Amino acid sequence: MHIETERKFLVRDSSYRAQAVESHRVRQGYIAHDSGRTVRVRIWDERGILTIKGPTFGGMSRLEWEEESPLQDAEDLFLFCKPGVIDKVRYIIPAGERRFEVDEFHGDNEGLVMAEIELGSPGEAFERPAWLGEEVTGDKRYYNSYLSRCPFRTWA
Repeated sequence: MHIETERKFLVRDSSYRAQAVESHRVRQGYIAHDSGRTVRVRIWDERGILTIKGPTFGGMSRLEWEEESPLQDAEDLFLFCKPGVIDKVRYIIPAGERRFEVDEFHGDNEGLVMAEIELGSPGEAFERPAWLGEEVTGDKRYYNSYLSRCPFRTWA
């Protein structure tokens, strides 16, 4: 298990696509989400992944456990998920020693584009590309588990 330290940002425009070195189709559902804890099943292209995350501490860090599972098991686990599957394409963009993961959401979250960067510590400096917009780290509305319950398209 490791501690995930992540910062989230909105994205200004689609110029990040030209910098992407790979992209992946991602579907994810939530078996449980309560008190900041989540149990998530994800299908990443043709791979299954089960993830458990603890509540955040310090605003951007949390414990995370992740394990790859056979694709069919992941598909079957979607039967246990709460309503509101997240559907997105994730673009991977190098940024110095780190990388940004930019998610273009589809379905009920169409129109939302967010960038995340995982850091070694909360205060770590990182490159900020021109397409990076407003920081939304700690704003629970932008957590995928929240978007599964209250999709972006329903926001006023």
